[in-house]
Amino acid sequence: MENTTVILALAALAQSTRLDVFRLLVGHEPAGLAAGEVARALAVPHNTMSSHLAILTRAGLIRAERQSRSIIYRADLDRFRAVTTFLLKDCCGGRPEICGPLVADLTPCCEAQGSSHA
Repeated sequence: MENTTVILALAALAQSTRLDVFRLLVGHEPAGLAAGEVARALAVPHNTMSSHLAILTRAGLIRAERQSRSIIYRADLDRFRAVTTFLLKDCCGGRPEICGPLVADLTPCCEAQGSSHA
């Protein structure tokens, strides 16, 4: 992944409404949400939401698919994973003790449903 791709993704998320949109769409995976539903859920005017959705789409963080008369938006989790991995890839500089706590903090959010903690 190139720096410019990551910068575009981070810039898209560096705005409150767009961050809220991305988080909302992640929470509605894999079905996604229609543009109007996203606008209503976040109480943002439709024309303003269209601009935010376009920026997130250009950044590759979400994708759109036409279904009948609606456009359904979904988070692109593969792109998000690639951006996150790019940021973390060399964070430890050969010293895993530096990133160990970060990885430990991320792990609980990703455990499968029903797994138990020790």
